[in-house]
Amino acid sequence: MYVCNCFGVTEEQVKRHAEGGAGTPRQIASACKAGTDCGSCVRRIQALLGRGSCPRREPGERVEQVARIEHDEQGDAVAFPEAA
Repeated sequence: MYVCNCFGVTEEQVKRHAEGGAGTPRQIASACKAGTDCGSCVRRIQALLGRGSCPRREPGERVEQVARIEHDEQGDAVAFPEAA
């Protein structure tokens, strides 16, 4: 059964990548692009990885810095890192 229709990725392919060490949706995406286009398959990928609907961070995994995005007078995006 297809998990990602955008790139034609099946459940079996996701499971093989998981067995090969991909333990997060991002790692699956790096391996086969699943979840990188429309994103509708990300929850299914999480479920296949045993993560439910809420991704969990692995010990030692890098945390992305959160930023607030605003627009200046010209309409250009300006990022403001959130204080930790």
